[in-house]
Amino acid sequence: MSLFSPPSLDDLTRLLKAWKFWTLGAILGAAIGAAVYFVAPPPYQARATVVVDFNLEEAFPQDTDRQYFYYLERETRKLEEIAWSDDVMNQLSSEFGISVEELRGGKLELGQPAEGGWHFYASDRDVRTAVQLASTWARLFTDEVNTKVTNSDGLNPFIRVEMAQAENLPSEPSQPISAYLLAGAVGLLAVSAMAILLISKPK
Repeated sequence: MSLFSPPSLDDLTRLLKAWKFWTLGAILGAAIGAAVYFVAPPPYQARATVVVDFNLEEAFPQDTDRQYFYYLERETRKLEEIAWSDDVMNQLSSEFGISVEELRGGKLELGQPAEGGWHFYASDRDVRTAVQLASTWARLFTDEVNTKVTNSDGLNPFIRVEMAQAENLPSEPSQPISAYLLAGAVGLLAVSAMAILLISKPK
């Protein structure tokens, strides 16, 4: 069998007969994946939670679905901009010694914003740094929003924002060990199958 030719029935038969070989390859690949996980573990990810209440009933005593929709869309977009604003990012950068580009480039993630709980995720190799970064980001966001609401600075005065979870934050590896096991097993399984088809010669 050549590299670019389609497999034949004989190739499939040879592959099936060598099931012990590629099964061993899959097991070995999973072991390699586990070793990689423990030698070079993925970053930890911590999550802080902020409760955002848009107070629709107070903002619009006469409920109109269209008004609700545009109000939520407009104010949500403003709050997202505050979360990623230069003021907030620069404060985080100064406190943790991490560049703004790195913070915005994937180190921080904002959970799907809507009315209710907003989740502020932070990733770092050190679990304490991840927890502190997530907590500080959520706190800076909360302070910035409440200041703008109090000063009537571009936000609807009916918006209420408060920290819901800032201490003892949940944190876990950003990738589970099962992902490493699966990647290792599938990768070496594919290599084993190709080795059987390309190297092994039929009798």
